[in-house]
Amino acid sequence: MASTVGRVINGGRGGALGRVRLPTMRVRPVYAVLTRLVLALALLFAVVVIVYLGRDGYRDSAGGSLSLLDAAYYATVTLTTTGYGDIVPITPHARLVNTALITPLRLVFLILLVGTTLQVLAQRTRQEIRLNRWSSRVHDHTIVVGYGTKGRSAIASLRDNGVHDSAIVVVDGSTAMVEDANEAGLVGVVGDATRSEVLGRAGVARAAKVLVATDRDDTAVLVTLTARQLNPAASIVACVRESENEPLLAQSGADQVITTSETAGRLLGTAAAQPQAGSVVHDLLIHGTGQDLVERDVHPGEVGRHGRDADDLVVAVIRAGHKMPYDHPGCARLEAGDRLVVVRSTHREDASG
Repeated sequence: MASTVGRVINGGRGGALGRVRLPTMRVRPVYAVLTRLVLALALLFAVVVIVYLGRDGYRDSAGGSLSLLDAAYYATVTLTTTGYGDIVPITPHARLVNTALITPLRLVFLILLVGTTLQVLAQRTRQEIRLNRWSSRVHDHTIVVGYGTKGRSAIASLRDNGVHDSAIVVVDGSTAMVEDANEAGLVGVVGDATRSEVLGRAGVARAAKVLVATDRDDTAVLVTLTARQLNPAASIVACVRESENEPLLAQSGADQVITTSETAGRLLGTAAAQPQAGSVVHDLLIHGTGQDLVERDVHPGEVGRHGRDADDLVVAVIRAGHKMPYDHPGCARLEAGDRLVVVRSTHREDASG
């Protein structure tokens, strides 16, 4: 019963803020404890049966033959190495049974009890080491605030564009959401992303990008303000429901703002009025469905050529941080250092592969 889950390390004040969860394979604690408990009880029961069947070979200082209760008492004090000495084996057969059977069972019993404690300590130590190693090594990563539908879709797009799971950190106030992120192989931080302590645990100061995919516009503004304060150089992309809040996000430090309601509405209207055009836009947004919208560096062989003569269909050219549409005069001659936004056919890639 092993599963991919997140082990919790508490951070922040009193452990209430910024609990970091690292994805890992492990056996569930309750299952591990119950398994050891069942095995320990089985060993105890086995010793009780062995002693009771050979009760004639034992002497009780209180006198009389051993009862089932006496056998259980002897088994308990023997396995726990208490050994009061009031009940002892006196016949060669009983002593042989104690040497060959009960002593090994005692050792196994102790291993089970001590092993559980050692495993817990070892797991905590390993987790502390993993967390410290992760905290010291993580940099230039992408923080995704919110693991709802928007956050999951953003992560899927990041993966499609070659971003490795180790370079993605999820921040969400819901423990269940972060557990889902752990199940998907992602590091997660449980906490309120409007708090600097929480974003700090996610390594925002060393992050390259911050994607704000919260459910509320006011939360998105606060998260953006906090992230920008902690990392002035990070690229912050935020989404809002209402277009009237877009200027506020931009003033808060967002480099790009996506209005989800209007974007979805425009795509819906385009698909209704121009079905084929809507299908093309959908293909461009969903990686690997036919045509992909890709941003890449200009190839050395493309430098000096017209944008229309590039290896891919050029939609826009990014030069010195400025975006030029395909028909801009500046696209007549591509320069070294340009970034091209191109349309690339996945069918062509399949054919060439």
